[in-house]
Amino acid sequence: MLSSISSLADATLPMAEIAANSGKPMVIGTTGHDKDLKQKIIDTLAPIPVVWAGNFSTGVNLLFFLTQQAARVLDTNSDFDPEVLEMHHRLKKDAPSGTADRLLEIIKDSRNAADSDITHGRSGIPGERKNEEIGSHAIRGGDIVGEHTVMFAGTGERIELTHRATDRVIFAAGALKAANWVIQQPAGLYSMQDVLGLQG
Repeated sequence: MLSSISSLADATLPMAEIAANSGKPMVIGTTGHDKDLKQKIIDTLAPIPVVWAGNFSTGVNLLFFLTQQAARVLDTNSDFDPEVLEMHHRLKKDAPSGTADRLLEIIKDSRNAADSDITHGRSGIPGERKNEEIGSHAIRGGDIVGEHTVMFAGTGERIELTHRATDRVIFAAGALKAANWVIQQPAGLYSMQDVLGLQG
């Protein structure tokens, strides 16, 4: 076996221990870990090369890159308000998705914002939108494979970056690409951005 692959949150730490002890590179596509558990997993994996990504789609990782570029220009000094909308099938258990969480993190970091600046949905009379606010919205229904839109709404103009997945095979193809890439790397924690050469 060239590398181990983890896809269940509860299995990630035991799989990480097995991979680290056997010196096998690892690919992780799991989300939903709390910060303490994630750090414990990262510490366990220190001796081996690991690709950890919430989404292995080439298109989604390009969306991450483009969102980072847009967020740098459209920061809190601009009059553009960021919102993240994600849609998935009715059986998805977590919200927001790992991909949406990453998009929110990219925007948050570019604005030096806090977790408390992210608003998950709105109801009632929340008042006017705050300048530092980052909106997050999750839709669940039917058999939607996955759709993510990052919107920067300004006065008189709006920019939208959207990725739509129509077939789950894109995630498997990306995971295989990551597995083939990671076996050539030194020990360290990598992302799909690294695999695709988008870091730098």
